[in-house]
Amino acid sequence: MRTTIMLFLLLLTGISAGGCDRQTEATATAPLEPHRMVGTIVAVGDSLTAGYGVREEEAYPALLEKKLRQTGYPWRVVNAGISGETSSGTLSRITWILKLEPDIVILETGANDGLRGVDPQLTRKNIEEIIHILEKNGVTVVLAGMKMVTSLGREFLRDFAAIYPQIARERNLVFMPFFLAGVAGKRSLNQEDGIHPTAEGYRIITDNLYPFAVAAINRNGKG
Repeated sequence: MRTTIMLFLLLLTGISAGGCDRQTEATATAPLEPHRMVGTIVAVGDSLTAGYGVREEEAYPALLEKKLRQTGYPWRVVNAGISGETSSGTLSRITWILKLEPDIVILETGANDGLRGVDPQLTRKNIEEIIHILEKNGVTVVLAGMKMVTSLGREFLRDFAAIYPQIARERNLVFMPFFLAGVAGKRSLNQEDGIHPTAEGYRIITDNLYPFAVAAINRNGKG
């Protein structure tokens, strides 16, 4: 179990045997009809957002856009995931993310900080600053929580686990407690590495995330 979890974290950092090339630009997840779109959601995160190992249309941003459109929410969803990214990396490119003119950002970051033994307080500070900048620019944030088991000790694990619910509560965010709920640890829903979701795994993630996206749309006021 420990080996599988550490492999999961290695793959998130993009330094596993298979590797993950860093994406240099965000990709629209489906052919767009700009005149029909009422808003833009930007999915920000690491390889789990980028869709490592699956086709672009099978990653959650593309699936979420499709599901939103099918249920009467004509929103564009942009995949701005970068494999191997830490919370510091996300913070460093926040200005670029804002150039995508998001109304909503789904933020999934921090697992790679855990692998590298980054002080959870720094991870928390980075995430708080990312959210502060986004909200200052009128962006509604959906925070996706992450969980981890490491060999860095119970105190580290406890402090890391507390980051997401504390920030969500203090900033009154739309909060998805665990991004991989119902998928993590299930062989049939993950690729051969046992880590990254299959297309079916991403469909479950999308279904889980959908109500949080709708809540953010309603909060944003463009729904």
